[in-house]
Amino acid sequence: MYAAALREAIADVTRGVGSAALASATEALTGRYRSVAPAGPPILDSADRVAAYAAYRMPATHAALARALQAVAATGVEPVSHLDLGGGTGAAAWASAEVFPSLRQITVLDQAAEALRLGQRLVESAPAEVLRRAGFVRAVAGAWPREPADLVTVSYVLSELDASQLKRLVADALSLGTVVVVVEPGTPDGYERILRARNAIRDLGWQLLGPCPHDAACPLAPGDWCHFSARVNRSAEHRRIKGGALSYEDEKFSWVAGAQPGTVAAQGISGRILRHPLKRKGFVEFQVCRPDGTAGREVISKREGQRYRDARDAEWGDVLP
Repeated sequence: MYAAALREAIADVTRGVGSAALASATEALTGRYRSVAPAGPPILDSADRVAAYAAYRMPATHAALARALQAVAATGVEPVSHLDLGGGTGAAAWASAEVFPSLRQITVLDQAAEALRLGQRLVESAPAEVLRRAGFVRAVAGAWPREPADLVTVSYVLSELDASQLKRLVADALSLGTVVVVVEPGTPDGYERILRARNAIRDLGWQLLGPCPHDAACPLAPGDWCHFSARVNRSAEHRRIKGGALSYEDEKFSWVAGAQPGTVAAQGISGRILRHPLKRKGFVEFQVCRPDGTAGREVISKREGQRYRDARDAEWGDVLP
């Protein structure tokens, strides 16, 4: 429901923007997002670029955030307030309102005034009252309002920062939130940034809520990286802007979440599925990250009864049955 409502809202706010302007702005954004260098001037610095971003990137960002937050919700977290740092047009706000019915307050902070204005327009007819009442507030990194929240998100922002700015933003998130969730593109460099955020969470002695089933060092071999996938249904406008023929796309993302000690009960999950399962006749093969801090192959056979039946339904990113 939320994904469809968001697509409709985006279509409404971009309808008045010319195709040539959207195409030009999308091309500029595509080049920027494919670069791993820190940004200079703000990316979302014009109405056309903000509209292009909403149409080109926001559905995928929302899908990734929803998938990560669903995993966090499975730990028993029930936030009342949500603060999104550098949230732009509000994709994380849409995801949190969808995942957490406990929410009563959502605030999006960003330095890009045009992005905030469009985000405010998008939520005017949103499915949830808490989303329609969301605050979109202009604020600069390093000078955020000191108003703590149960849930703080930082998503698709760290690539725009140099190393010192990244460290500061993650520290700000950890100083403001009881639960902090960081999401980045599912690329090797995106995962490197997630590892930095994970290290900061561990250094504070916080509990890791996911995706890791342990708090040891990442066990993946050099050249590998932990990432997941979220299916995104494309609107006709989305397909046109991205030049795609398929009615869907798969957004690859990496994430980490942590909570202050004592926030939730210890999890003790059996493992996290790291790749698409291989479903064969009589067994399912997984690549998993394990609670003992190792990663590797796990096989669940038909002889295991209900566990095998659960394994047939398990997907990449799920907890291992």
